[in-house]
Amino acid sequence: MPDLLDSPNSGRGDRPLTALSVGRDPKESGEDNRSLTVAVPTPLLLCQRVSKWYGPVIGVNQVTLELRSGITGLVGSNGAGKSTLMRLITGQLRPDLGSIEIRGHDAWSTAARRHVGYCPELDSFYEEMSGRQFVEAMARLCGYPRRVAIDRAAFALERVGMAGRAERRVRGYSKGMRQRIKLAQALLHDPELLVLDEPLSGIDPVGRDEFVRLFRDLASMGKCLLISSHELEELEKLTDHLAIMAHGRIAAVGTVAQIRDRLDNHPLLIRIDVKRNSPGDNDSANDERRRLAAGLLKLNDVVGVELLDARSEDAVDPVLVRARNPQRFFQELTRLVLEEWYEIARLETLDDSTSAVLGYLLRGRSA
Repeated sequence: MPDLLDSPNSGRGDRPLTALSVGRDPKESGEDNRSLTVAVPTPLLLCQRVSKWYGPVIGVNQVTLELRSGITGLVGSNGAGKSTLMRLITGQLRPDLGSIEIRGHDAWSTAARRHVGYCPELDSFYEEMSGRQFVEAMARLCGYPRRVAIDRAAFALERVGMAGRAERRVRGYSKGMRQRIKLAQALLHDPELLVLDEPLSGIDPVGRDEFVRLFRDLASMGKCLLISSHELEELEKLTDHLAIMAHGRIAAVGTVAQIRDRLDNHPLLIRIDVKRNSPGDNDSANDERRRLAAGLLKLNDVVGVELLDARSEDAVDPVLVRARNPQRFFQELTRLVLEEWYEIARLETLDDSTSAVLGYLLRGRSA
């Protein structure tokens, strides 16, 4: 299995370098200006070689991760270490090795927690309170005076779509409504870093669309969102930047396409639809498909070709190809099609998705 770890500055939405000292043109000033000093802005979140044990069991193993503004999805199977990493980032646990900094402050410190909003997966409410009372109580615990706490709670409830239902007792809320209340308390103090553990769980389709719009709005304001989710399709709609965990380690960081391109040992599955000269003309279609299959098998990165059955009334006949090194394969495929004049109606990658990438990584790490 190749080492897929990105360099520490792999966070999405990195801000440009900020010039601290730029000398004047030596020709104009007569000065010998040989240096240009620049500084990278302090990352919002910086985890450096973080490890955490639960007795003899290791929960997080040598995790290095750096994030700035934008949305990053944290994905992995159950027991991969996602929840432990989130608890470490939010200062609920202390690492046994390594360090975690929020805006340059130790994640365990009060100064760091002022920058963090946390929406846990598990519920922990005062069930007899109304939603509004609960969020206001959380604001008071943040240290806000009563009047400010009331205003901030009202604003947060409005943002998550609960203003009209905030007077009901929490014990009568649905799963989706409870999720909204948890998100409201995370937004109270306008944090720069939002750590959201399964925020889309239990949310209906309309609510998911609302949450996705809210998350994107927050990211556009310069916030950093780390979102853990088993809803990979929804997560893929929200962001293409992922941190994938397997067995307590960060297996890969980057966009889905970047990670997929690195999986040279795992062939990509591609469907190619060969255009028929006329519907129902099976003989000409099969001849064209066999010719294409023969040409594909000559390419170095192709590991298999399969001719799929198609209905006689279809206008195309599909060919399945498994190929390594996607970028090089598609370049070779383009050259082949142009040289041989194959009639291609459609081309589609069938497993270039978050689910497929995650599956490849987990199988590779467990092997």
